[in-house]
Formats: sequence, structure tokens, C-alpha cells
Amino acid sequence: MLKKTIIFVLFFYTSNLFAQKGEDSYRIELEKHRIQYVKDLLAPPKPVLTAESAAEIKFFPPDLRYKISADFLLTPTERTFEMATSSGKVKSYRKYGVATFQWAEEKVQIAVYQNLALLTHPLYKDYLFVPFKDLTTGESTYGAGRYIDCRLSDIIEGKIMLDFNKCYNPYCAYSDGYNCPIPPAENELNIAIEAGIKTFEKH
Repeated sequence: MLKKTIIFVLFFYTSNLFAQKGEDSYRIELEKHRIQYVKDLLAPPKPVLTAESAAEIKFFPPDLRYKISADFLLTPTERTFEMATSSGKVKSYRKYGVATFQWAEEKVQIAVYQNLALLTHPLYKDYLFVPFKDLTTGESTYGAGRYIDCRLSDIIEGKIMLDFNKCYNPYCAYSDGYNCPIPPAENELNIAIEAGIKTFEKH
């Protein structure tokens, strides 16, 4: 009996240790991702922000609950449509599929889109786009919604990884003069995504 108890305690301790190491590793990776996001906003030749204003960018604390492996259903028969942008112009997209996951007692569905203009670009031909609004929109997050980027490689055996900790603001959150896609009504979520980037108060 004592031997079984010791084995259980060791297993429990080891499992927690590996889980903690995995969480620490994720936090480090996420911090690098966020630093790179800010660097990209400052990059020449047309920086979106100054270094001073970029210092005002704020994020929610990392939360592994918002790194979600969602069920994914392809929608190959969907037609091309024109997604509205903040400037009044439109961009051509098609719905590539629908991700579904459970959040508390809420079943959440979110559409995943493919930008047709990028299909011929060697670096972005596997790019998938998830614009969305949620119950934080216009409160603690940007009023026109936020985005997640995915790749075709993120879809494995009927699942897609949606990491809301990495969701980001469109350029329009920082400055005028950009054509930022507006999330379609089907991606207005009835839950609060308290993860990723917060609203930018200076704009």
C-alpha cells in the first residue's frame, strides 16, 4: 500500500512539473510573439507607430484556456464574397471552414476565411484569417474587432488551433488610412475573449 502511495505521489508531482514547464515554455514563446508584433508596427519604411506610442500597447495576461483546439469543418462549396473594410473598399475572401468549440456552457462557432489575393503569394498562400468581435469589443478591446492568423498546417485531423492569446489589432486601431477588414456578422461571438491585445487608448 505504501509503495502504491509513493508511486502515485511521484506520478502526480512529475505530471505537475511537466505541466508547469510546458506552461512556462508557452509564456516565453508568447512573449516573443508579442515583442515581434510590436517590432513589426515600428518597421520601416512605413512604421505604423512611433516607439513612444508603441509603449502604450497593452495585452491581457497569458491564459492557456484561450489556446483552443477546435473542431474544424471544411466548407469547399462556399462562394467568394467581398468582405467590407474600414475604408469602404472591399477585399475578396471565401469561407474556408468553420471552427467549433465549447466555452463554459456556450457552443461557439467561428468562420475561418481565405484571402484570395494571397493565394498566388508564395509566403502567404497557406494563410488563413479569423476576424472576430466578442463581448469585450468596444470595452476593453478595439471597437472594430480583432484578428487571428492561422496556416493550413494548423489544421490536423479535423482540428484547428485557435490561440486567442495571439489575437491582434488591425492597423486601423492605431492610425487612419488603412483598409482593415471588418469581421462579418457570423463572427460576432457571444462570449468575452479576455485574451490577446487590448484596446489602444491613444487612437
